[in-house]
Amino acid sequence: MSQVDVSPDEEQAAPAFSPTDAAVLVERLRSAYATGRTRPLAWRQQQLAALRRMLVEREGELVVALGEDLGRAPFEAWAADLRATVREIEDLQRHLPRWAGPERQKVPLLFRPGRAEVIPEPLGVVLVIAPWNYPVQLLVSPVAAALAAGNAVVCKPSEVAPATSAVLARLIPEYLDTSAVAVVEGGVPETTALLDQRWDHILYTGNGSVGRIVAAAAAKHLTPVTLELGGKSPAIVTRDANIKLAASRVAFSKFLNAGQTCVASDHVYVHRDVEEEFLDALTAEIAQRYGSDPRSSKDFGRMINPGHTERLQNLLDGVGYDVVCGGEVDVEKRYVAPTVLRNVSRDSAVMGEEIFGPVLPVLTFDDLSEVTGAISTGDKPLALYLFTASERTVEQVVSTTSSGGICVNDAISHLLVSSLPFGGVGESGYGSYHGRWGFETFSHRKAVFRRPSWLVDAPLLNPPYSRWKRALTRRLF
Repeated sequence: MSQVDVSPDEEQAAPAFSPTDAAVLVERLRSAYATGRTRPLAWRQQQLAALRRMLVEREGELVVALGEDLGRAPFEAWAADLRATVREIEDLQRHLPRWAGPERQKVPLLFRPGRAEVIPEPLGVVLVIAPWNYPVQLLVSPVAAALAAGNAVVCKPSEVAPATSAVLARLIPEYLDTSAVAVVEGGVPETTALLDQRWDHILYTGNGSVGRIVAAAAAKHLTPVTLELGGKSPAIVTRDANIKLAASRVAFSKFLNAGQTCVASDHVYVHRDVEEEFLDALTAEIAQRYGSDPRSSKDFGRMINPGHTERLQNLLDGVGYDVVCGGEVDVEKRYVAPTVLRNVSRDSAVMGEEIFGPVLPVLTFDDLSEVTGAISTGDKPLALYLFTASERTVEQVVSTTSSGGICVNDAISHLLVSSLPFGGVGESGYGSYHGRWGFETFSHRKAVFRRPSWLVDAPLLNPPYSRWKRALTRRLF
């Protein structure tokens, strides 16, 4: 739901998808869901298999679209958007029969004979609103989880990545059951029309400002929401860290997709004693990955549009730092060089907002408590990366900070561990998905208690409450 530049004529033009269209669409999917079409495991597995087949068979079209929107290198587009999503789908396929089955629970003595179980059931008709930075993965992955749970789904790709949106809008109906899955393209008017409807769950990935709009719209219908937002995810490099490893992993997390990753290292706290060593290693990593002129590298991406490029230029035009490397910006070409800043003031513009681009501020510290204190008093980040050889330091950071997730001596890789939930906390969002966590997000865990019909009713809890009833009940409970 990011704003895009439009001409006055476009502003006045009626949206292609109106509130009436939205109401009709939701009613159509709700009718299909009511028939029970989406509940059988066979249907769910068919949809997952079709999604996987779409990503594999149409890889070329999707990679080209990602390159057009984000300047992605073909391998990076395949690895980050396509292969990661295929692995997620395969995990759902593998475990779905077990996850979807009933789970037996213990029954207290007082209520025996009886059988208690929890049955996962689909929520109904759900809405998935995707962002532009990973426009395939961050649409298809939650859609796969919703289908695995047995829901009907409306998919809203991001209009800010128009080439990818168009390909997905064309392919999804070709592969999936159109009676229960629909794609809606468009910008703010179309998304607003969707949000006016009653849903059984909404998953939104994007920024906090729009996240609040989504949550407010959902609240009108008491619709549960999963918000996958962002924030300033820090990295910490201690004095005893493996500096080469830290520089490599920070560079990977920061410059992947030209820094347009919600869990990128937004900034780095490095111990003062190893600052020079870290900066040298980081500069060497950038040169090794992208050469002496990253502008000409086929492996370095571009900003999504000139507006976001200009936003970064404005951040770099500020004061309160020194440029170690990079700093070049070409708004027309959507290019921002891999940039490292040092001597960064905590009051500088680059520390005031999520950077979401290939600009990395490096700050120094003397005592780790300075860093954990700063993290604890600020907005809770989506991710935190710690580089250290000390288990004591790990425990200190884990126990004194709050974040959506933590990687120790690595960065971003926790997203690819499907047994871990991916989600934020506080300003970085709430709710989670990936693996079983996605299945659970789009399911209701229904409590079911069964007793045999031949049971003779023992009115122990019925009035009148005689002395012997009270005594026996207290003993049994």
